Amino acid sequence: MSRKVTWKPYDQGQLSLLPPSYDELVPQHHPVRTVNSILDSVDLSSLEQTYRGGGTSSYHPKVLLKILVYAYLRNLYSSRKIEQALNENIHFIWLSGGAKPDHNTISNFRSGKLKDKFKQIFNQVVVLLAEQGYLSLKELYVDGTKIEANANRYTFVWGKSIKTSRERIEKQLRELWNYVEKVYAEQEQLPNTPEFEAIDPEKVSATIAQINQALEGKAVEKKIKQKLGYAQKHWPGNIARYNEQQKKLGHRGSMSKTDPGATFMRMKDDPMKNGQLKPAYNLQASTNNQFIVNYTLAQTTADTTALIAHLEDFQESYLQTPQSLTADAGYGSQENYQALENKDIEAYVKYNYFHKEQRQTNGKQDKAPFHPDKLYYNKETDTCYCPMGQPMEHIGQQKRKTGNGYLQVYDLYRAKNCKGCPLRGSCHKAKGNRIIMRNHELIRLKAKAKALLLSKEGIAHRKRRCWDVEAVFGNIKQNMDFKRFMLRGLDKVETEIGLVAMAHNLKKVGIRA
Repeated sequence: MSRKVTWKPYDQGQLSLLPPSYDELVPQHHPVRTVNSILDSVDLSSLEQTYRGGGTSSYHPKVLLKILVYAYLRNLYSSRKIEQALNENIHFIWLSGGAKPDHNTISNFRSGKLKDKFKQIFNQVVVLLAEQGYLSLKELYVDGTKIEANANRYTFVWGKSIKTSRERIEKQLRELWNYVEKVYAEQEQLPNTPEFEAIDPEKVSATIAQINQALEGKAVEKKIKQKLGYAQKHWPGNIARYNEQQKKLGHRGSMSKTDPGATFMRMKDDPMKNGQLKPAYNLQASTNNQFIVNYTLAQTTADTTALIAHLEDFQESYLQTPQSLTADAGYGSQENYQALENKDIEAYVKYNYFHKEQRQTNGKQDKAPFHPDKLYYNKETDTCYCPMGQPMEHIGQQKRKTGNGYLQVYDLYRAKNCKGCPLRGSCHKAKGNRIIMRNHELIRLKAKAKALLLSKEGIAHRKRRCWDVEAVFGNIKQNMDFKRFMLRGLDKVETEIGLVAMAHNLKKVGIRA
């Protein structure tokens, strides 16, 4: 026996006695309400002062900021898609109060008005969340990840290539002058030697002009005439281009032509898993309780050189230093340990071979038992002892500067007599008596770091770091699908990653509310 089907009423022409309120259509615990309430409590006076006034009316920066943050929370990064959402999505309509700025207004606000202003707003939100108990500014977990730039991956500029091209021009100028010397070999006096160093376009032009003047009225080979014509036409412009590129490069080794702020870095997330070089920025993030407390962008591939600047940015933002900082072995350098010690911060920072040392402690064979750092050292007599127990005398010091300009001091010790030693083949294979180098300050700092890392607190911090900061990067790249910047230029990209960081934080607030 079949039953009669009852359909729910459907009438597109149905009228309401009173129009519905947008507020009734937004659930009380929806993330859009979290964005709205938190950003309502933020001071935007510095942003408001950027508006000159006069002319037509402007959208209030608080409205545009709410729209952008909520859009990033919803994985909408295109200004055109945000414009579309403002016309179709009830949550955007409620948040904006029915305002419908177009994509140009949204884009100009993001890349223009927020530039150099957003970090202050982000810091206010972090302090607010700290006051509400969501996070702490005392314990930081630091790590870095690379995010691809909005740049053509094939428009690269290499610092070594600029140097080689400049040297090639200098070499060819010298070769042209050598030809002049041959022409004048058996004739009148040779003109004054010009400058060959290709520093700027004016000097290159002057050198070429001097060579042309010296060869004026002489029988010159056709190839030389062609080369001088080409040089006069192209080389000054080339040098000007190299100078401009070098200025944008700074101390970096590479950059992209379409986004000079981006540096070519080896990315891990390539689909073929072969680590292709792509223009990118190195995002440094400090987290606590999986909330992003601070962020900076480094233009270097290594995390090691980015920590101090990141920490100084934290101090400038919050006018305080953290009690502890936990990071992986990518940050374990003498310069970083020294900086953290000077700031009285407990550094739970691994160094290279920390895990190898632990495996050896647990019974695995030591593959480098004769390493200089493992030899016995008597601090009172400033003497090292070789594996056979013979003293090694101090013979001087050697100073080295890191790529970051940090000065390291190594003490040199030399064995008295290695001839006939039964351990000679295992201890060292160089001719003569063995000479070792020891960086006493680095050894001291490593020993201090090791003690902290193996303490009860250190083990807890190391375990927490994995799920605290690394989980944040996983959320940004996978859940938020933010793997490539939309904007170009360091200052604009800093604003964009700040919006991502704030969206991440407010999404977590909504989840935990």
